[in-house]
Amino acid sequence: MPINKPDIEQLRKKTDSTYTLVVEAARRARQLMDGAQSLIEDDEQKPLTLAIEEINRGLITYHRKLEDE
Repeated sequence: MPINKPDIEQLRKKTDSTYTLVVEAARRARQLMDGAQSLIEDDEQKPLTLAIEEINRGLITYHRKLEDE
């Protein structure tokens, strides 16, 4: 999958900001590199590509801590 697929605008709809998207993709890619099981059946791709695809499919979600927590 090319890096421009899925489209960045499509991915931004999955998170509240581009920053959150980048952080979540990087965090998930690190988990995959450390041996976490991929949530999709395509182990031939690089960890960042897998992370982006998991986010695009809605398999990865995030929870932002409120300052009061």
